[in-house]
Amino acid sequence: MAETFDLILKGGTVVNQDGEGVRDVGIRDGRFAAIGDLGFAAAGEVIDCRGLHVLPGVMDTHVHFREPGLTQKEDLETGSRGAVLGGVTLTFEMPNTIPTTTDAAALADKVSRAHHRMHCDFGFYVGATRENTKDLAELERLPGACAIKVFAGSSTGSLLIEDDDGIRAVLKNVNRRVAFHSEDEYRLRERMSFRIDNDPRSHPVWRDAQAALMCTQRLVRLARETGKRIHVLHVTTKDEAEFLAGHKDVASAEVTPAHVTLTAPDCYERLGTLAQLNPPVRDAMHKAGLWHALQQGIIDTCGSDHSPHTREEKAHPYPKAHSGMPGVQTLVPLMLDHVNAGRLTLQRFVDLTSAGPARIFGIAGKGRIAVGYDADVTVVDMKRRETITESWIASRAGWSPYTGVSVKGWPIGTFVRGRQVMWDGTIVTASSGESVRFLETLAPA
Repeated sequence: MAETFDLILKGGTVVNQDGEGVRDVGIRDGRFAAIGDLGFAAAGEVIDCRGLHVLPGVMDTHVHFREPGLTQKEDLETGSRGAVLGGVTLTFEMPNTIPTTTDAAALADKVSRAHHRMHCDFGFYVGATRENTKDLAELERLPGACAIKVFAGSSTGSLLIEDDDGIRAVLKNVNRRVAFHSEDEYRLRERMSFRIDNDPRSHPVWRDAQAALMCTQRLVRLARETGKRIHVLHVTTKDEAEFLAGHKDVASAEVTPAHVTLTAPDCYERLGTLAQLNPPVRDAMHKAGLWHALQQGIIDTCGSDHSPHTREEKAHPYPKAHSGMPGVQTLVPLMLDHVNAGRLTLQRFVDLTSAGPARIFGIAGKGRIAVGYDADVTVVDMKRRETITESWIASRAGWSPYTGVSVKGWPIGTFVRGRQVMWDGTIVTASSGESVRFLETLAPA
């Protein structure tokens, strides 16, 4: 009797931890069940993937979906809608909402709001504060918690922990890897006079490369002192990348598509405050340094830092304009365009967006196409040329800094735990997102 599957993805080029090649992929009960020649197998549905590439589901482990409290910008449904339209099967959402995600009740509320309302699977960061430091070991083990997040700069209120003693206390009270926004708050305060009214080109002058490097060096020192692991989010400087290369035992690192795609001062001259984000887009020297770090394996993950604001909030004159830009939906097309341009391989892209996040965050049962793993799949057409348009953007913000940008390489299909969620620009099934499980919290707390 022929083997039977719920779904077979037929004849695509599978890109995986063991290389790439034309294979069929059989899916049963939401998991990968067979990989290879399944020509004699039966299936409830067969999808022809000839000429397409079949990737492990792309993970965006750095998004701000704004719910609750700031839903005029985005919410969990609209943000995740953009994610799956862009080929993303999993997102990790940040804690700077209203209220902040800093206690068990706020985390449980987000998980409840997201369950079967988000279109992709999800995890949520818990924000560290001076008030909840003693509770972090418990908070990081709660269902839905992907990691503790610390704003060492560029935040206000209780989420800002800028001093060594505060950061040291956080690290001493956790066991899992801690994610950091790394800019030296003291230097940012000292350099506020470098901001020039109505001139966003001064943004990377104020928030200079030294502010980022100083903070990252401090974080690594404190990680070594406490024997803990850190993840440096949105690395923006050549100097940080070179420094982190010598500290991979305690420090992993992320880049965003924005920082390896846009270049100062051109982006500020073209886009004005639409290009304003923290840490800032920097000049060609730093962008080249990030690409070198990507090619040398120093960078572990690629996250979008999807941070939508309304047009009105972005239209304020610099420096009053809000920092941040939408990005979850454009992560895959932008990075595939870089693949086609020869800046990185497709296997390296898979490492940055599937295997890397699974390794860094200890995600259970995801991150590769392998029997027994969740059947999360991103199907892409590496030859397809498209122009990014605002009409395609699902974010409630309604705009993108990449409007009008032509790319080669496009997401065709998104599958979450074996369910076809998106195909060729259309969401085809109801939302069914669920909380991610983690290797370090499989046992009950």
